[in-house]
Amino acid sequence: MAEPLLIFPTAEYRLRVERLQRRMQAAGQDALLLTTPADVFYVTGFLTRFWESPARPWFIIVPASGRPIAVIPAIGADLMRRCWVTDIRTWDAPNPEDDGVSLLADTLAGLVPETGCIGVPMQLETHLRMPLADYARVGARIAPRRFVDATDTVQRVREVKSEAEIEKIRVICGVADRAFARVPEFSGAGRPLDLVFRDFQIALLQEGADWVSYVAGGAGPGGYGDVISPAGPQPLALGDVLMLDTGAVRDGYFCDFDRNYAIGRADDGARRAHAALFAATDTALAELRPGMTALDLHGVLTGALRAHGATPGGGRLGHGLGLTLTEWPSVTAKDDTVLREGMVLTLEPGVEIEPGKIMVHEENLVLRADGAELLSTRTQPDLPEIH
Repeated sequence: MAEPLLIFPTAEYRLRVERLQRRMQAAGQDALLLTTPADVFYVTGFLTRFWESPARPWFIIVPASGRPIAVIPAIGADLMRRCWVTDIRTWDAPNPEDDGVSLLADTLAGLVPETGCIGVPMQLETHLRMPLADYARVGARIAPRRFVDATDTVQRVREVKSEAEIEKIRVICGVADRAFARVPEFSGAGRPLDLVFRDFQIALLQEGADWVSYVAGGAGPGGYGDVISPAGPQPLALGDVLMLDTGAVRDGYFCDFDRNYAIGRADDGARRAHAALFAATDTALAELRPGMTALDLHGVLTGALRAHGATPGGGRLGHGLGLTLTEWPSVTAKDDTVLREGMVLTLEPGVEIEPGKIMVHEENLVLRADGAELLSTRTQPDLPEIH
């Protein structure tokens, strides 16, 4: 028999499933259908890079009681058996005639009464990882059972992290901390930006990341224009501000924070922007408490930026973090999600230095009963310079 391959003890997964089942019961849901990598890993411990292939759908069913049931392609059976799931039903995939449709429908019909309903996450920050046509076929086969929205069921459980999860995020934040400390080794005037990005990814792997799903950033004189464009071959120049942002992964959990550096002497505008971002982050760290909403936090950050003479950037100023690079809630003026103890969040204020030129800064934290606890190592107050 293959050795177990679990990131956490079985008790951690059992507790997660029990929390989901309590919310399912309160919502009148007789089962929960999960299809995405993060949701599947959350309840089973099934961690694989094989998700990069879109050729096969994968299904996990959380019943009203007991352990999850896996309805998966046969290629994944060995790994799933090394998790805590004992009921594993497989088909040879991909099968263009019936790619798990009948097996999934029969499994759901055997678990859920005819008048029952199956929860599926359907709202913001969810997606269905199976063909829509097959989803419709399953719905037709299980009728009069019906699919209902289970976004709240899943998100309210996943957004509060266990201490074991928090420790995983703390570890990958430490990996990124060490990689950021090495940026001056491979950055400087004349160094092409795309090579800086590659060396940063190498540093993350060398420091202990399992993989680097996300590296972004930018560079430009006194600031940068955007933070999502691919890096090009243009060399860094004196007076540039370099920003690197990473979502590296270890044991399935992400960090997500960035750092800014001046190439040579930083100009006054860049130094003022960095100081305002640092001060606004300090204010948020000091004021953040459970019971605030995401929009309250947005107001704290924008108010602090304006108080320091900066123009807040558009968009959200932070978000949840965990099994995906970004999770709910979004720190915007429209998100009234209540912030709760145990949430892992990012603070990501941004400022407009001048039209077409911005600077952003990000830290990772866990919300405790008495306020914020940093998981990333706080950046320094003054904009670092690389000479």
